[in-house]
Amino acid sequence: MREIVMDTETTGFEPETGDRIVEIGCVELLNHLPTGRTYHQYINPQRDMPEDAFKVHGLSAEFLSDKPLFAQVAQDFLDFIGDANLVIHNAAFDVKFLNAELGWVKKPLIAPARAVDTLLIARRRFPGAQNSLDALCRRFGIDNSKRTLHGALLDSEILAEVYLELIGGRQPDFGLSAAASTPAQGNVTRSAWRPQPRPNPLPTRLTEDEAKAHAAFVEKLGPEAAWNS
Repeated sequence: MREIVMDTETTGFEPETGDRIVEIGCVELLNHLPTGRTYHQYINPQRDMPEDAFKVHGLSAEFLSDKPLFAQVAQDFLDFIGDANLVIHNAAFDVKFLNAELGWVKKPLIAPARAVDTLLIARRRFPGAQNSLDALCRRFGIDNSKRTLHGALLDSEILAEVYLELIGGRQPDFGLSAAASTPAQGNVTRSAWRPQPRPNPLPTRLTEDEAKAHAAFVEKLGPEAAWNS
């Protein structure tokens, strides 16, 4: 199963009143494991950058002035995501902006049903708790020390780790601190990190009594327990 964990940065909150996407970041997962392929693109919004937005992501109008327009990168973005589900924190916001931008350049829109909203998942798991990306990093012990400002690719990499925790368990390190990556096509990159199977499985440390006690515990949880899925 292929999934794309993604994030966008924008000039504000409402595309209908002139706000635009200024950055897209994506991380590819295959069967819940990172493949090392990412997509990252800064975008020229052809407008000023409001001070409140600049304080969030640090992207100035001057910095973005020589970046491509959304129309120039739209097809590359669509080619990268393909037909995969899109894992997004507060998905309604990003999908709203993406579909506005895609509609303006006459490209196919993204069906809302494709979005897996990690904010909704977190709210179901932790009702009443803080469920921002930073709060979830603290809850799961995920290092977000590099997140001094919002950035679409970094936030996607962090969200990928949060997502895997939310659906049931941490996977191998994403290598967020690894510097080695080799360019693929355009702004799609492939990291040198790869998960490798252990050559010799570790022997179990469970005693026979512990194994029986665990089996009895799982049986009490009923047929809907996660262990039976």
